[in-house]
Amino acid sequence: MTLQTPFAAVETKAIADLDSLHRAFAAFRETNDERLAQIEGRLSADVITEEKLSRIDRALDETKSRLDAQMIERARPRLALSEKSALDPAEREHKAAFRAYMKSGESVGLKTLEAKAMTEGSGPDGGYLVPIPAEREIMRRIANISPIRSIASVRETSTATFRKAYSKAGPAAGWVAETDARPQSANQQIADMTFPAMELYAMPAATQTLLDDAVVDVEQWIADEIATVFAEQEGAAFVNGDGVNKPKGFMTYPKALQSTWSWGNTGYIDTGVSGDFAATSPSDVLFDLVYALRAGYRQNARFVMNRKAQSRVRKFKTTTGEYIWEPPATLGGPATLMNFPLVEAEDMPDIAADSFSIAFGDFNRGYLVVDRLGVRVLRDPYSAKPYVLFYTTKRVGGGMQDFEAIKLLKFGTT
Repeated sequence: MTLQTPFAAVETKAIADLDSLHRAFAAFRETNDERLAQIEGRLSADVITEEKLSRIDRALDETKSRLDAQMIERARPRLALSEKSALDPAEREHKAAFRAYMKSGESVGLKTLEAKAMTEGSGPDGGYLVPIPAEREIMRRIANISPIRSIASVRETSTATFRKAYSKAGPAAGWVAETDARPQSANQQIADMTFPAMELYAMPAATQTLLDDAVVDVEQWIADEIATVFAEQEGAAFVNGDGVNKPKGFMTYPKALQSTWSWGNTGYIDTGVSGDFAATSPSDVLFDLVYALRAGYRQNARFVMNRKAQSRVRKFKTTTGEYIWEPPATLGGPATLMNFPLVEAEDMPDIAADSFSIAFGDFNRGYLVVDRLGVRVLRDPYSAKPYVLFYTTKRVGGGMQDFEAIKLLKFGTT
């Protein structure tokens, strides 16, 4: 009998789930076609057919969620293995000192390292920086889980606020001959954008037994404990954050009908029906949404919506009978809508009266995530005896940087 490695086992399960997803969608298409035929023939679908379609739809969502989880696990190397041959002497020293602090509270090694580096704002009040390889692994895992971070532009900064100058009309440009005088540039409308990095925290708890176990890699443990929590908090803020002690989400900026759009607003088009798509040719408004975006942004554009909205568009077909939603073609690939990648973000609103439940755009150009370097851990053995708490913080900000790059679909009238 051949024993599979954990990676091979995950790969095998993922391939099986991808195959199940394609089979489920084939059954979904067949059942939905039957439902549409019943509606066309007698103006209503059979109840049994509707229930069958609903069951298959739920199975599609469950299989896709399971496949996504396996892709995250598949992309997750063990810290100890991935770093073993890559650490330089300074990193090994930091790792050993950090391990001593996490397991026993001994901070002399970390204090010595930070004194050498002449760093400030750390120590007993602010905690200690995790080793750089562990920080990279934490951020990589968050990027794999956080849907908006994975498609946005990400910048690192060493200061509390990232400032960016942006030309609303684009930089002045033109053609000149080699010896021609260069004309004076036209006046530029420059926007001074600021993106403050806010503090995000998590407080995992450990038993002393776990910490005393020589086999336990404390960096691996802290990464496992906080990555998902940080990603969930970030995901919610990048969509709906109000900018008060958290990033400002792309859904919270002022909105304007696309025909009256101006800089500083997010443009939208509407379905013309309160809380729903149009009764006839419902997918037409999705094409309108795509073409509300300028061609230069469409090249890297994608749809963003939650699971319930995705369930609605999954039933739509073109005038020639092809379904506009397709499952991932390969492991790790996204589902597509009208051949554009579809990102599932559960923090997007459900379809309701006047809701903005679907976004489309180039999020890499439209939304900026700002990471202040450093993840800190403060060990607290007193507040929850007999458990040891680890107050873990990172600083992150976010906001719109190009208001032309993202468009919304409003489920209502103008």
